[in-house]
Amino acid sequence: MIFSRGNASLRRRLAAWFFALLAGASATLPAQANTADFVRGLWPDAERAGVSRQAFDAALGNYKPIAQVMELTKKQPEFSQTVQQYIDKRVTAAQASKGQAMRNEWAQTLSGAQQRYGVQPEVVLAIWGMETNFGGFMGGNNTIHALATLTQNGYRADFFRKELVTALRIVSDGHISPGAMVGSWAGAMGHTQFMPSSFMSYAVDYNGDGRKDIWNSVPDALGSTANYLKSFGWRPGETWGYEVKIPSGFNFAAARQMERAPISQWQAMGITRVSGRAFPRAGDVGRLYMPAGANGPAFLLLPNFDVIKRYNNSDSYALAVGHLADRILGGGSFATPWPAGDYALNKAQRAELQALLSRAGYDVGTPDGVVGPKTRAAVMAYQSRVGLPPDGHVSGLLLERLKR
Repeated sequence: MIFSRGNASLRRRLAAWFFALLAGASATLPAQANTADFVRGLWPDAERAGVSRQAFDAALGNYKPIAQVMELTKKQPEFSQTVQQYIDKRVTAAQASKGQAMRNEWAQTLSGAQQRYGVQPEVVLAIWGMETNFGGFMGGNNTIHALATLTQNGYRADFFRKELVTALRIVSDGHISPGAMVGSWAGAMGHTQFMPSSFMSYAVDYNGDGRKDIWNSVPDALGSTANYLKSFGWRPGETWGYEVKIPSGFNFAAARQMERAPISQWQAMGITRVSGRAFPRAGDVGRLYMPAGANGPAFLLLPNFDVIKRYNNSDSYALAVGHLADRILGGGSFATPWPAGDYALNKAQRAELQALLSRAGYDVGTPDGVVGPKTRAAVMAYQSRVGLPPDGHVSGLLLERLKR
């Protein structure tokens, strides 16, 4: 983080600014470099990228670092939600109903995009819903100014400098005006939150007006999202995965070693769909995912699940997208309920769990809060000893059991 890299003088200036902000002062973020020098130093890169001087000046002529952007870089806590909490917050009956209304409103666009890119409408809609609540909130920051703030202050400067120059090129090419290029504090833009580099590679002019406008043109945004998924290998006509039932006596250790396998192999281990229907293709390769352990919903995830993760590399995110897509189609909640009272562990709690396992005679190495193979093996051994399904799942319920 920027606070650990600067010198003592910089840290003092940052601290003074922060306390002034707490006191209600009108604070402007203290930049690491003079803002005018920063802008001048950026021009050669922008010129090499094909940005016109007119567009550059229009985008950065009134630039001032945005204090709130740097504050948000410090407010990214360790992930501490269970998958259930993540999904329950984002996949609701109201959100599914809104998605169904959007499916009706944009039926022609979605149908055309499916024919062109092979991606089902409900998946595109689910991403739109997850990213901006169907365009309800696309972020309140000037994208170029937000990216400039991150770059100027040294926050992942190489990455954000490239994104900043790319954003300038998008403006220079006439797709959007600088003031209308709004997005998140980290530069994700438009209805479906493309980073500038993704925009340049995957955005499309779906409505044919000569501009790729993912901010104001819903057809461009939805078509771009479908093109993005297609480009990463979306398999037309296939789903993201299936909710499945785990049989009693299931060999969890063997399942962990298998990782990915044809559905026929999972069937041979006793796994079936909760719906009771047959799997359409026994040769599809899937991986078993039990986000709450053996006592919660379980899934066989197919290749399209990993394509969704190219949008956001998180199993929780991809499961929420897949589930919302199913709900838009008229499906219901998961058939298997989530375990009651479970909670996610932070690093200190994971270290506590490891220490308790070590105290009970299991080899976990040094309790460091990082769950690796030794910890998983110890958890499975403990679960077997006390009569729990030996799924290796680390959770709040397991910690409470160890504390008894």
